[in-house]
This record gives sequence, C-alpha cells and structure tokens, in this order.
Amino acid sequence: MTETVISSATKDVVIGHERSFVVIGERINPTGRKRLTAEMTEGDFSRVEADALAQVAAGAHVLDVNAGIPLADEPALLAKSIELIQALTDVPLSIDSRVVAALQAGLAVYKGKALLNSVSGEEDRLEQVLPLVKRYGCAVVAISLDDSGISDDVNVRFAVAKKIVERAEDHGIARSDVIVDPLSMPLRTVELAGRHVLRLVGRLRDELKVNTTCGASNLSFGLPNRDALNATFVAMAIGAGLSSAIVNPLHPEMIAGIEAANVVNAADRACAAWSSRFREQDPSAAVTRQRTGRWERSS
Repeated sequence: MTETVISSATKDVVIGHERSFVVIGERINPTGRKRLTAEMTEGDFSRVEADALAQVAAGAHVLDVNAGIPLADEPALLAKSIELIQALTDVPLSIDSRVVAALQAGLAVYKGKALLNSVSGEEDRLEQVLPLVKRYGCAVVAISLDDSGISDDVNVRFAVAKKIVERAEDHGIARSDVIVDPLSMPLRTVELAGRHVLRLVGRLRDELKVNTTCGASNLSFGLPNRDALNATFVAMAIGAGLSSAIVNPLHPEMIAGIEAANVVNAADRACAAWSSRFREQDPSAAVTRQRTGRWERSS
C-alpha cells in the first residue's frame, strides 16, 4: 500500500492504509474565529501557540496552519505562524491557503517536508501549485473539484482526482506525495454527502493507490450535536479507507472514535495504544473486591 511521508526538522509522520490513522489538527484557522482573527491581525500569536500545544497534547499528529484573513498580509502571517509553531513543537505541518503567494512564503520558511493544502483540478491552480510542490519537495492535498465546480457525481469527482494525480506525475511528483480530498459536503444540503465520501475513499485507495484526507467537520455544518456526528463519520470513513483527516482533536469523542477504528482495523498492534490510553478509565479495571480492609484490583 502507498505511504506518504511528511516531516518536521526532527520527526516523520507516515500516512498509509496499513498505518494508524493520522489526525491533522484544524484549530489554527481564523475562519469563523473573531478573536483569533483580531489577535493575528494585531500581531498577537499567543492563541496560535496555545492552540498548537493543546492539539498536540490531545493527539494531533500534524497541524494544519491557515492565516486566511481578508485584507491582511496573509503570506507574512502564515510564515510567522509556521516559524513560531515549529519552534514550539516537532509535529509536521500542513500549510493551508488559497493564496499561492502565502503557500510559497510558508514553504520558504518551513523546516522539513510539509504537506501543502491544497491543489484542485482547476487549470490555473494546477499550473501555479504543482511547480511549488516539485520545487520544495513537499506532499500535497488534491481536492476533487475543477473549473466546473464540485460535482454531485462520484464518478466525476474520481475523474478529477485522477487528473490531478496524473498531472502531478507529469511534474515529477510521486503518486505517494498526493493525498486526495474527496470533499465532504454538508449533509444538511447534500443528503448523500456521507455516502459519497465513503464510496470515493475506497476507490481512491484501490484504483488510484493514493492516500486520502478530508475536512471532517464540513459534513455536520448546520446540524445539532456536531461532535458526535463528526466522530461517527470519521470512524466509518476509516473503515472505508480514509487514511487521515483534518479534525478538532480537542473533542474527546473524536479521538476515541479514531483510536477505536485503529483497533478494529488492526492498525493498533496488540491494542497497545488503546489499552495504554483507556485502561485506567475502564470500570472493569477498577476496584472489584475488598480483602482484609483494603481495596484491590481484579487481575
């Protein structure tokens, strides 16, 4: 099976279908976060730093970094964020922007092999982003949309992904360095959105031989109890073949669902990670009997 390696200066993370699922933390993104937007605009990165440390502590293997603030100097903000985060933690980063100049600024200061988020099947985007991927030797997220938009047809989205993978190969970019995002659309407006993703990730794994990712929280937009819905969706998608996702690791049910899926998929060998994380929380491992006035644990 295909494996995608990304790295910081000192740490590698391997994304692959035979590997444990890779959690990409989504929190360092000012979209919809007014306080973070205001602070970053004013040059205050303390919340960026705090979010980075909190997500790693909660279980993120990679951090997505976005500095998309309207009218701000996005290339400078993104580069500064990357430098600060890399000084704090050794996890690899996903450099996230729609602005090509910001992607280049981020790559220029990055130490290691980054994940670039993202390239689409739009012709202008392909011609602007793929040369950056080749130049800096990074991996890239390929989004299954093109100049005609996002199709409701799973076959069309697959064809767009295939086009991006093949164009990347034309630029000398290995298939293993392209991670496809089949796009999770809001269930509130696209009733079959979840089924579309589940179908696509299996085909992308089996037919294109690529790894996959998605922005999991998009699926639950506009619905109540989003955390439970997101966690269930990701666990189901792992079973279908998803190998990474951009999620909020600060939600315990998300991390628990992912780690459970790792166990079921036999990616957590001998259930070691699961047992280590949850044994002390398991009521079955709690005190079960009393002898000579002292509580003892069951064997």
